[in-house]
Amino acid sequence: MRKFFALLALLAVLPAQAAAHGHGHRSLQDNLARVEIKTHKVAGNVYMLEGAGGNIGVVAGPDGLLIVDDQFAPLAEKIRAALRQLNPGRLRFVLNTHWHGDHTGSNAAFSSEAALVAHVNVRKRLAAGFKSPQYTVEPAPAAALPVITFDTAVYFHFNGEEIRAIHFPTGHTDGDSVIFFTGSNVIHMGDHFFAGRFPFVDLSSGGNVEGLLKNVGEVIAQAPAGVKIIPGHGPVSTVEDLRTYHAALRETSDLVRQRMQQGRTLEQIKAEGLPEKWREWGTGFIKTEQWIETVYRSYSQSGGAKTGAAPRLFERGFPFDGRSTLPFLAG
Repeated sequence: MRKFFALLALLAVLPAQAAAHGHGHRSLQDNLARVEIKTHKVAGNVYMLEGAGGNIGVVAGPDGLLIVDDQFAPLAEKIRAALRQLNPGRLRFVLNTHWHGDHTGSNAAFSSEAALVAHVNVRKRLAAGFKSPQYTVEPAPAAALPVITFDTAVYFHFNGEEIRAIHFPTGHTDGDSVIFFTGSNVIHMGDHFFAGRFPFVDLSSGGNVEGLLKNVGEVIAQAPAGVKIIPGHGPVSTVEDLRTYHAALRETSDLVRQRMQQGRTLEQIKAEGLPEKWREWGTGFIKTEQWIETVYRSYSQSGGAKTGAAPRLFERGFPFDGRSTLPFLAG
């Protein structure tokens, strides 16, 4: 797990000047220099940019551009170039689905031209940084912090459609938002969805396996017919793909929990592994043993998620409960 945490630390904090701080950073910096940003049409006015890190959602039109997540700082100019190919208008908003560096790394680069928007916990975690025995995340610079924050939901009326950012608590982290583009019939799931692979659940940032399962189930239950889904990682997907993902996580986590209830240790459960049909699911960022350990530690810590009532993602009249950042800044 130490190598996993070391990689996570790099993903969380890689700054533009990382090349100056050691061979490992230089290697990652060199790899990013070779990244090509690929543009995929999703539906309506919505596109997906694929590069390194979390998938970027884009809505483009006469009002300009709004993007969901922004990958790593060294990719900012490549992202700008891809956006110009879609629309020459101004980048107006950057919406972060959560605080991890492969989704917020270019915040500072874009903050002089666009408003940064996120859940209150995203600003809080970026500003505070993080330290554990495994890795350290330094506090983000002021320019990288969201200037507009919300508690429950925020709506954008932009390029002829309503864009809803809804907070889904206690899932991948404690600050995740799922984004619904109502006119284009597209959902951006952020890291609640790793298409076809086991997900990373950040237990140190308030994430919880049972909460993730509950949240994904709620999105499935509320998803409109024909909706296209942008995952945090992986190709553009459908609701059926999301159901398959949900079933994989539910079946494997239930199996781990059953073994825990039978008194097996973490090492014994890892040694037993998972059924062969889930082998491919452990070939991504999170390997099978890491997923087993995540499930084990999540249920050991909490015995399940304290998630409360489910957010209503698509129901008209969702109560806006935005809050200014001033109470947070006051302490």
